Order: sequence, then C-alpha cells, then structure tokens
Amino acid sequence: MWKRFALRKIEAFERQFGYDARYMKELLKTSPSAFLKLSRLQAISAFRRGVPLEAWYAAKLVGALAEDCGPCAQLVVDMARTHGVPLEGLKAVAEGRESDMADEVRLAFRYARAAVSREPTDELRFEVVQRWGPEGHVSLALALFSGRVYPILKYALGHGQSCSRLRFDDASRTVVVHAHAEPRARMS
Repeated sequence: MWKRFALRKIEAFERQFGYDARYMKELLKTSPSAFLKLSRLQAISAFRRGVPLEAWYAAKLVGALAEDCGPCAQLVVDMARTHGVPLEGLKAVAEGRESDMADEVRLAFRYARAAVSREPTDELRFEVVQRWGPEGHVSLALALFSGRVYPILKYALGHGQSCSRLRFDDASRTVVVHAHAEPRARMS
C-alpha cells in the first residue's frame, strides 16, 4: 500500500516539474528499503534556516551543476521559480557572473564553489557563519550536498542524460552547462 502511495507522489512530482524520475521508480521497485532510506533525504534537502532563499538555491544549484548538466540542474531552477526566487541571480550563478549577483548570492556561490572545487573554505566559512550564523552555515552545506546527491544517484543507476540548456523565464537566453566545467552563457 505505501509503495502505491510513494509511486503516486513520484508521479505527481514528475508532472509538477516536468522531470523524469524513472530512477526513483526503479529504486522503489528494486529495493523498497533503499527507497525508504533515501526518502529521508527529503527533509535534509529542504533544511533552510537563517539563509535567504536565493542564496540557499544558489548553493543548491552549484551542487547540481557539479554533478549534472541537464535535468537535475533544471529541476533546481524550476523549484526556485515555484518558491518565487528571482531567477536573474540564479542565471548569474549558472553563468559564473559574480558581478551580477547580489552580495548574499555571491557569498553562497563562492562558498559552494570553493567546497565543490576542494579549495580552502576557511575564510568563506567564517564569513558565512558571521552573516547567517552556524545554522545558516549548515543550511548552505546541506543545500550544496543535496544538490549533488540526486544527480550522482541518477547517473549511477543508468538514468543520466546528456547535457542540456538551462531554461529560465527569458526564453531568448539560455545557459549551456557541462558538468565539471565552467558554465558559460549562450544566446539562442
């Protein structure tokens, strides 16, 4: 019974975001126990305290872009849109245009980018804690983590897709991203 409920939730999520979650359905069918354990990540993925929503989504997008250059990164953008996040800042994040980011978004971007690149983050961590407190720091770290975990699971289960353009509100401008590469803007 609970498996049917879980399947309906996955399908509703697919419809809401236009996202292919076959890998989640496969996980549910193959190992309900593993699916249940993974579902606990939903609460972790949603944890946000003390950090502005746009900065939190910036860290999540940096994480997704580190592992994915297609539907998972688009999902982060689409989820941000449903929460009313101004997408101009996320475009700047995807394109790596720090000069066009608000201060809070730029800090989250630099922090997440440094962590993903395994660069020293002590100074950025200090700045994050100073601005948003210890819980804000944890919020950004978990946003970054959750942005990375689903794409790698999807690819590991054989459901990865080729790179695609990120779509924002403005259909005339898209961002072409490639996993593990510097994002760059492309006019279409």
